[in-house]
Amino acid sequence: MTIRITRRALVIGAAAIMAAGAAFAQSQAFFRIGTGGTSGTYYPIGGLIANAISATGENGVPGLVATAVSSNGSVANINAIQAGASESGFSQSDVAFWAHSGTGLYEGKGKVEDLRLIATLYPETLHIVARADAGIKSVADLKGKRVSIDEPGSGTIVDARLVLAAYGLSEKDITPEYLKPGPSGEKMRDGGLDAFFFVGGFPAGAITELAASTSITLVPVAGPEAEKLIADNGFFADNTVPAETYKGVPEMQTISVAAQWVTSAKQPDDLVYNITKSLWSEGTRKALDAGHAKGKQITLDNAVTSAGIPFHPGAERYYKEVGALK
Repeated sequence: MTIRITRRALVIGAAAIMAAGAAFAQSQAFFRIGTGGTSGTYYPIGGLIANAISATGENGVPGLVATAVSSNGSVANINAIQAGASESGFSQSDVAFWAHSGTGLYEGKGKVEDLRLIATLYPETLHIVARADAGIKSVADLKGKRVSIDEPGSGTIVDARLVLAAYGLSEKDITPEYLKPGPSGEKMRDGGLDAFFFVGGFPAGAITELAASTSITLVPVAGPEAEKLIADNGFFADNTVPAETYKGVPEMQTISVAAQWVTSAKQPDDLVYNITKSLWSEGTRKALDAGHAKGKQITLDNAVTSAGIPFHPGAERYYKEVGALK
């Protein structure tokens, strides 16, 4: 039997295939997650989340293709979101707050008013590392000491200034250095530095390495000054560094900012709702617990803390549904 296919049928068939392809393309939502350097914490956490919430994940969002993208971190991620070059990204909560309010690092640069929160992920601890023989028992004892407060333009330097001010000090009261944790540790080891500030998850490699060869202590950020600091700055929270996180260092009370997942208010409400719901699914929970040490600290209870900026309406709807927000 001979089957004849007319030219008209071929045209109609081709049109149908093209229409189906277009519909499929339209059904796909591509959602990038700006993270950080590949050797840091943001990138692997972003990869775990992207895989879990994609359609390929056990409880993924239908039609969603999420990818973790390496970047220079918080400021780069927020800039990419603002420019429409990325759908979302990770940021320190203080940097997100400054961007949204046009303060801190964003003073004079304008507000990123469309910045919205999907979830707070895990704490990034404020460390004040001091030589054990430097006689520094409190923030007030930093007066007259050689102290590194990190590089200009960093989140740490702004946090350091806030902490100093809370205890009645400023850069004029110390001999300031402007070094990253690695060089700070080297200078402390050589006796050229008394203390340095660092904001990041513990254990921090530079501090662990320093503690292995030099007797150090962590300076507490506690008491009424810390309580007021937290009350005045919504991105700060109480935090505790467990004993022996660093060799020979006892448990220490301090404060933290938070690693957050942020997006733009321009992202569709239903999409962000489904992404947030998938983030807190049983499948994602298992992936986070098994995939990274910080994954276990990413919990629904923590998700709504240290906000600092408004939640995206889609995320807010989910958190209200499950009772995490009122």
